[in-house]
Order: sequence, then structure tokens, then C-alpha cells
Amino acid sequence: MPLQYLIALFIGLPIVELALLIKLHGMVGFFPTVLLVFLTGIAGAALVRRQGVAILFKIQQEMNNGNLPAPQMMDGVMILIAGALLVTPGLLTDITGFALLVPFVREQIRFWLRDKLKAKMDSGYIQVNVNRSDQFPGA
Repeated sequence: MPLQYLIALFIGLPIVELALLIKLHGMVGFFPTVLLVFLTGIAGAALVRRQGVAILFKIQQEMNNGNLPAPQMMDGVMILIAGALLVTPGLLTDITGFALLVPFVREQIRFWLRDKLKAKMDSGYIQVNVNRSDQFPGA
């Protein structure tokens, strides 16, 4: 990730979040704003826990069936990111966190990432080498 994106993420995002919270405070007052921040954190944590347990069960099922649970593992990472976003005070982080808890949104992100990775592989930017373990005695 280029340095500009990291600067925007770690400096710009908190400034935008603070501005939105100040604007919300001006519209509804202090206590409703604080209550909203707490409620989204609590609701988000409960939803993340529920979906996290469900995705762990799906991963276990896939592995028991002898399948690689790649989509479920990606969902697990996105649910983990959603949890981090939902416990971070702010409106944009909450919206993004709740969006990541919607299965359709996660599916679209998976497709986008797959297409992006495929394009990088087709262009030669990323190379994948696979060795079969039966080619190497003792492996």
C-alpha cells in the first residue's frame, strides 16, 4: 500500500470522523451522539460474534468435507475487520463495518478481489508456482 494511502487512512479518516461526529452533535445533541457511538459498538460486537461463530462452523464443515474453505476464510477476515471498524468510534467506520457484515457485500468484495488478483497474474505482476509433494521424496 503506497504511503499516500496510509497517510490518508491514519490522518484523514479520523479528521473526517471527528467532523461527522461534531456535525451529528450539532443536529441531535451530545447524549444522543454518545449513545449512538456506544450502541453501534455493542450491536456490532454482538453481530460480529454471531457471524464469526457461524463462519468458523462453515470453515470446519468445508475442511471435514475435504474442501479448501477459501471463501469462508476471506469472510472470516472481513468479519474481523468489521469488528475492528465497529468498535472504532465514528460514523464512516460504523457504516463500513456494518456493510462488511452483509453476506452480499462480502461476496461482491470476494469477486472484486478475485478479478483483481487474476488480472495481476495475467499481466505477470504476480507469479504462482505450485510444487506437488509427491515430486519430492520425504516431503
